[in-house]
Amino acid sequence: MHQWDLSPFSVTPAAALLSRCVSGGVVSQRFQMLQMFCGHLQDLLKDQNSLRQRLMRPLGRTNLPVQAHLHRSVVEVVKMLLDFIETLEEKLDSVQSCTTTRDRISQLNTSLAQLLSQVAEVQSLSNQVLQWREVGSKESDVTSSAD
Repeated sequence: MHQWDLSPFSVTPAAALLSRCVSGGVVSQRFQMLQMFCGHLQDLLKDQNSLRQRLMRPLGRTNLPVQAHLHRSVVEVVKMLLDFIETLEEKLDSVQSCTTTRDRISQLNTSLAQLLSQVAEVQSLSNQVLQWREVGSKESDVTSSAD
């Protein structure tokens, strides 16, 4: 007989874990929690549908009860509200541009520092070239006077 014929049902580690979970009631607790979660999600979806339907109703049929002598004030308040919104948008744009301006200024400062270091390097190299020319001209003067 073969070795696997002796034990047709072997217990794997996963099966052992599942057996312990079922005997301890963990599976039923996880299942109850899952059912509660699904019920909660269904309630949310029902609320969402009713809210969506309420928001999609046209507002043209609803009238605000404003007394006649206040109509002029309501119009002025709406104009003030629109002006406030425009001013707020402008201020938000300026704040956003300030942050980009700060970034650009820091980039310019970094570029300036790099440029200044390169200028110093070019100056030192030009001084070396001038020194080599002086040495070369002195040597050529010495060799021409010796001839």
